[in-house]
Amino acid sequence: MILEIVSPEAKLFSAEVTSVSLPGVNGSFQILNNHAPIVSILGKGIVKIDAPSFKFSKEVAGKFTRVTDQTYTLAIESGTIEMKDNKVIVLAD
Repeated sequence: MILEIVSPEAKLFSAEVTSVSLPGVNGSFQILNNHAPIVSILGKGIVKIDAPSFKFSKEVAGKFTRVTDQTYTLAIESGTIEMKDNKVIVLAD
């Protein structure tokens, strides 16, 4: 599936991923390939991204924390998410 993370300042990430874990307002949840369509509000927490490879622009690389070669995290204050047709869009603050 494709994951896009966008902040008010810039597009932070756009790539093929295997899963993404998100801090929902009622608890964390994970989205995998072919997940049912969903729209949700995100709370303060950590977005965990699992992907075969990562490429970040120099401007945004400092916002992400490397956990392993295939896992990175991003701290957010709030946001929204939409999953539809195997594309996840996260609007993050």
